Amino acid sequence: MEQTIAEFSIPLKFKTDRRGPARWVFSHAWHHWPVVLVALFGAFCNAALASVAPIMVGQAFNAILSNPPQVSRLLPYALILVASQVLRGILQFGRNFGFELIAQRVERDVRDELYTSLLGKSMTFHSLQMVGETMARATNDVREVNFLFSPGVNMVVGSLNFLIVPLIVAPTYYPSLVLAPSLFVVFYFFALRTYLRTLSPITDEVRRSFGQLNTRLAEALDGIETVKGSTQEAAEVKRFQTNARRYRDAMVRQGNVEARFLPLLLLSVTYAIGLFHALLLYQHGTLNVGQVVAYFGILLMLDFPTFTSLFAYSRISSGLAGARRILDLMNRENNLDQNSAGYTGPMRGEIEFRDVSFAYPGGERVLEHIAFKIKPGDTVAIVGQTGAGKTTLVKLINRTYDVTAGQVLVDGVDVRDWNLESLRRGISIIEQDIFLFSRSVRDNIAFGQPGSSTSTIRHAAESAQADEFIQTFAEGYETIIGDRGVTLSGGQRQRLALARAFLTDPRVLILDDSTSAIDSATEDKIQRAIYTAAKGRTTFIITHRLSQIRWADLILVLRKGRLSAIGDHNTLFQSSESYRRIFSG
Repeated sequence: MEQTIAEFSIPLKFKTDRRGPARWVFSHAWHHWPVVLVALFGAFCNAALASVAPIMVGQAFNAILSNPPQVSRLLPYALILVASQVLRGILQFGRNFGFELIAQRVERDVRDELYTSLLGKSMTFHSLQMVGETMARATNDVREVNFLFSPGVNMVVGSLNFLIVPLIVAPTYYPSLVLAPSLFVVFYFFALRTYLRTLSPITDEVRRSFGQLNTRLAEALDGIETVKGSTQEAAEVKRFQTNARRYRDAMVRQGNVEARFLPLLLLSVTYAIGLFHALLLYQHGTLNVGQVVAYFGILLMLDFPTFTSLFAYSRISSGLAGARRILDLMNRENNLDQNSAGYTGPMRGEIEFRDVSFAYPGGERVLEHIAFKIKPGDTVAIVGQTGAGKTTLVKLINRTYDVTAGQVLVDGVDVRDWNLESLRRGISIIEQDIFLFSRSVRDNIAFGQPGSSTSTIRHAAESAQADEFIQTFAEGYETIIGDRGVTLSGGQRQRLALARAFLTDPRVLILDDSTSAIDSATEDKIQRAIYTAAKGRTTFIITHRLSQIRWADLILVLRKGRLSAIGDHNTLFQSSESYRRIFSG
């Protein structure tokens, strides 16, 4: 299956088969085939050598019970027993180490593939996807894929060989002795099939309920200020308890299914049938004591697959459930393409909207029939009541979202025909809700241009009127900002965002009400900084500040998703009722 298109991608080490969770997981594992072969070889030889112990014990019984006792033969038997078990221990180590290595490598590769896929998803996807649910899949579900291999597949492969060896060794004593282990194997796989069919939907529910539990917790912690400000702590605790109870109930149902694992009963029946059969043959003189002892020792090998499969198959079922959830996330439709072969020419900043309409998936149209053209270097103010579609309009320029109908052109080229990286490198957006990383001030300013020199970073900060307050910090530009910039004021966060935008030197600058939290003492400085930054750049300003609107070359007035008026301030104030209403309201 082809990998889904993405607006960002980096070459992965290999392609994976996404047609199903099992195919996908094992396509990851097979790319480490040398380790797989070592682990499989260790698993088979470990089981084969395990059968040496009961065989040697049976020989020892015959040697002692013979008349006269052949004590001299006990030492060779003991040496063979010791040597075989030492070798078995080495091979068992190879099996365990091999599967653990595979598990860790697959987990690493799955994380890489998932992370790259998430970065490649459009904002439409991320707007609809809950962060807590995504984090549950990216952490806990990926870890379940690890457990699928070790101990899951490790124990299953090892135990299956313990089912094969009795079928090979038992008939060497007497052909009919293969009956008991054969019946066990047949009924074992029948019971296992029923067990896995019952367990699979329950493990899916376990993973799903954990995701919901994680989602609610993430939302409560992310909005902790709102929760406390509204005194809703008790309500949030109650919601968490409800989700935790659902997760607990799913785990209990899984435990109930595991407790009724039928092969545990089949094993005891097989021991009884096998021993009774062997004793009948002994009574008729077909078997000797040593052979009865050895045969029963061979039957005891069946306990390993029986007891380990109770645990191992539940790990595999949980791992496949986790893989199914991860695949669902990665295979979710993504309409934005990186378009690596697209247009990469230098950007001048001419913007044109041709009869553009836009609607979110499953929703009503947010923008309808928008048409205008902006010359390079113009400053454009976008005004309108809340919900008019101002922010959505500017996000169509850098393809945060794609138009539903019509065209958005940059320098005469449809944005969908641009190389996405080249398009976005020429456009810088400063959001109303500023996002800063939990890193140093320097790293936040240089986020779009890693490796920038100290002097360049400081010049950008000075242009954004941020250098003065940065110098008041004990560690200056090396000061670590708290999570999402909570240690800074709103005005400080916005000035750092301005500095970050100035550093990238974009051809198109978009300010989404980005000076709303700046105090009056620094407003004039910020206005001059923006005015300087706007020279030579196409600048869009979403604002209600008349001081910013006045010096715009062009003003777009949006009303309920439509462009109701376009012109300069004086013209619109005389001709547009919608424009006048914005300032009179």
